[in-house]
Amino acid sequence: MNRNKPEFSADTLPTAEQLDTELKNVRYQREFRKVLGSTVASLVVVAAIAVLISMLFLPVLRVTGSSMTPTMENDELIICSKRSNYESGDIVAFYYNNKILLKRVIGMPGDIINISEDGVVYVNGEPLDEPYVSELALGECDIELPYQVPESRIFVMGDHRLVSVDSRSSTVGCIADEYIIGKVIFRIWPLEDFGTV
Repeated sequence: MNRNKPEFSADTLPTAEQLDTELKNVRYQREFRKVLGSTVASLVVVAAIAVLISMLFLPVLRVTGSSMTPTMENDELIICSKRSNYESGDIVAFYYNNKILLKRVIGMPGDIINISEDGVVYVNGEPLDEPYVSELALGECDIELPYQVPESRIFVMGDHRLVSVDSRSSTVGCIADEYIIGKVIFRIWPLEDFGTV
């Protein structure tokens, strides 16, 4: 008797139903691997496109600090639009000393800014209506007032006027166009505050 050859009897041979079940399992596993591979590939492509869009057109930023309270709180996630025009009242993100700051546009090129001792901001002689500011304050201000905004620059201030270091300080000054990342358009975190800013 040859020990290398298995011996079969009628009792040990698989039935047609068992073979059919086994073939179905093999086909299912192949199909599952194919679908899984396709899904993973699709997710990688979608993630790559999302990162590309985020970097080129809609940067996602995290708020740090309290200079924009109560409008934006620490650790919120926001989206900026790189391709949008901004105007007075918009919140913009910009580079300053290797950091990204978020401030509100107060004055455009050529505007004349004045701030009273009690913190009321005047643009071209008109007092600003600022419902987003909870407490007016002159804050850290060492520029000579009234101040005219230079060409190709904007005058920005934080909404928390007492603690914000912004264009009122000569260390920051007015922001040149090339340093502006974009306009803040959307809040994505926390979920309960999800929506436009």
